[in-house]
Amino acid sequence: MTALDDVRVLDLTRVLGGPYCTMLLADLGADVVKIEPPGGDFVRETPPFHEADERFGGYFQSVNRGKRSLELDFDDEADRAAFRSLVDDADVVVENYRVGTMEKFDLEYEQLAERNPRLVYAAMRGFGDPRTGSSPKQDEPAFDLVAQALGGVMHQTGQADGPPTKVGFGVGDIFTGVLHAVNILAALHHRERTGRGQFVDTAMYDAMVSLAERSVYQYSYTDEVPDRDGNSHPTLFPYNAFEADDGYVVIAALTDGHWHGLCEAMERPGWVVEYSSGPERLEARDDLRPAIAEWVARRSVADVINALRGTVPCAPVQDVADVYDCDHVSQREMLVEAELPGTDETVTIAGTPIKMAETPPTPGDRAPLLDEHRSELLEPAVGPRPEPETQTDPEPRDGETGRVGLTDGSLDDD
Repeated sequence: MTALDDVRVLDLTRVLGGPYCTMLLADLGADVVKIEPPGGDFVRETPPFHEADERFGGYFQSVNRGKRSLELDFDDEADRAAFRSLVDDADVVVENYRVGTMEKFDLEYEQLAERNPRLVYAAMRGFGDPRTGSSPKQDEPAFDLVAQALGGVMHQTGQADGPPTKVGFGVGDIFTGVLHAVNILAALHHRERTGRGQFVDTAMYDAMVSLAERSVYQYSYTDEVPDRDGNSHPTLFPYNAFEADDGYVVIAALTDGHWHGLCEAMERPGWVVEYSSGPERLEARDDLRPAIAEWVARRSVADVINALRGTVPCAPVQDVADVYDCDHVSQREMLVEAELPGTDETVTIAGTPIKMAETPPTPGDRAPLLDEHRSELLEPAVGPRPEPETQTDPEPRDGETGRVGLTDGSLDDD
């Protein structure tokens, strides 16, 4: 038994944040059906590819494991009818289009909820949905970079004398996707109590404001816009990355006990008395930081870690190869193998960070091939999809094509 083995999710999302959200639900046991437009989620075509199979790349594999795939063209009434039939037995619909896209196909929340009042309809957008709160930006498309820029994340990231810098990974997508999963689970819990589904939405801009919470309260308390601090912290010291002779190490000696441990390792007993409190250490950080940096620089990363381990929070700055070699990552099953379809090869993707004692999540099989599960989802009710006579690019219809949400810029996710 898994925690969500009685939940069916219809996943209309593509790219990163939405698929990450629904993959979390699949890891928890939900039956996630990835509804893809003609040609599929365009991330299927994004490298890197494995030499043994190029039908989809690592990007698609990493956030679509454990799902089933069904290709539907919402420009086609028969395919819209097929989707509605799936909605009748679904628990959740997840989409990440711009406001108004689903209305163009008469597949918006209100239409679907008439068929299935227990449906949880979850929209993940750049700027939210007017059903839960209006925004002057709701008609604009958004991607991870846009969300990081607007939410204050980029302004706060980078060195003090450098430009605003985006976080290396797609936090605008991933963090929003995690919050969206929380949103869905809360709505499902409410439905169990009331019997009623509802519309929920999570905006990328909102998520980034939430992620940048420290700058929000700092501005309120001080009436000053916080500056970039690089790897340091504006109110805590020592809390920084220091360069050793073979790499970098982070040291976070926040409490008095941690500070005492660092002073002992550095053979600086006088500092314990001279800088006995956190505010005193923060006030003197311009004098203390060079001395700590010099102590670290004369040692290897391993020597620093060995001197501080168990007493002072510290860690090496690892690259992904180091992560692969880490015993913690191995024992916590944070790297899992996914098959390449039609081969004996596997590739490694990130495992699930959600751990449960009674109903442990189980990362599912590889990501699906496009339309791989049509027969088990629709046939014989609607029959197989007819083969197209020619492979041509259709002319847009009023600025759109059957590849819903991509050609008209309605996609919010990245």
